[in-house]
Amino acid sequence: MATDGTVTLVTLVFESTDGARLLDALARYVVVSRGHDGCRNIDLCHSVTRPERFVVIEKWESPEAQRAHLDSEEFAGLARACEGLLAKPPEIDLLDGLSAHDLA
Repeated sequence: MATDGTVTLVTLVFESTDGARLLDALARYVVVSRGHDGCRNIDLCHSVTRPERFVVIEKWESPEAQRAHLDSEEFAGLARACEGLLAKPPEIDLLDGLSAHDLA
């Protein structure tokens, strides 16, 4: 576990063509991936203003744990499950987590 209080954050943004099927795929991914080594939390969100948009927010103990997850069968399975369900490729962003202490 990270001892300096920082986390590695990843956002995945999906624009669906079939919201119900995509929601099923994303929910399975989130539940399984939460048990992955180094995972601190994964949240699945649905946009209120854009009903076709789903966002996954992942928090990892380290960049190494996050990279290992991107190479995992869970992540590859998500890519396969999304085939034919997306209006465009997902947007994936890697973020540095800042705490309020970092901003002082």
